[in-house]
Amino acid sequence: MYILKYNFKVDIMEVKNFKSHWDNAYINSNIEDLGWYERMPKATLGLFEKYNISKDSVVFNAGAGCTTFIKFLLERDYRNIIVNDISSIAINKLRGELNKYDNIKWIIDDLTKSKKVKIMQKIDFWYDRAVLHFFTDEEQQRNYFSLIRDKMNIDGYVLLSQFAKGGANKCCGLDVVNYDDQMFQNGLGDKFKFVESFLYSYQHPYNSNRRKYIYSLFKRIKK
Repeated sequence: MYILKYNFKVDIMEVKNFKSHWDNAYINSNIEDLGWYERMPKATLGLFEKYNISKDSVVFNAGAGCTTFIKFLLERDYRNIIVNDISSIAINKLRGELNKYDNIKWIIDDLTKSKKVKIMQKIDFWYDRAVLHFFTDEEQQRNYFSLIRDKMNIDGYVLLSQFAKGGANKCCGLDVVNYDDQMFQNGLGDKFKFVESFLYSYQHPYNSNRRKYIYSLFKRIKK
């Protein structure tokens, strides 16, 4: 057993149970202390502005946790927002912060063996910041990429923001996979066209460490 700075303990035998793990993370930690928290998601919002993502687009936030991103979208008048997480604790915390808004669909679902997302409507913008890199098992990765391929509208965008090659190899007590553009492309397949990517240095909220992310944008094409 090892102790984390997130103020909870992780049993090695339990980390395979993602739901319990993330429930514990959000029960026992201040949101601002979590190692992926962003007060202002500048990089992501910059891409929305750069590519003029329509206010009517169906925007799906995979593994949203207690992100601030949704609030910024709502303040910019985005109308079709779907928020997902495997943790009901995270969802309920975020829902409590955004309870004045009624144009959000909330979905608790495991994206590596989806039951709910796989039967919902098509998506115009799939946003994943720091979710995919936790899927260290090849079957999890295959299932996740398959879900993305199935749910994206033609001309829709997928933004994957994960730990980059040479970056951290653990987060929140879990092993992670470090990504580059080709790995994303291999997972998405030839119906997705690479648009752009950049490296981003993320300042850890409770210490001086910086973590290297890669932000990669792909577009679903007709083929």
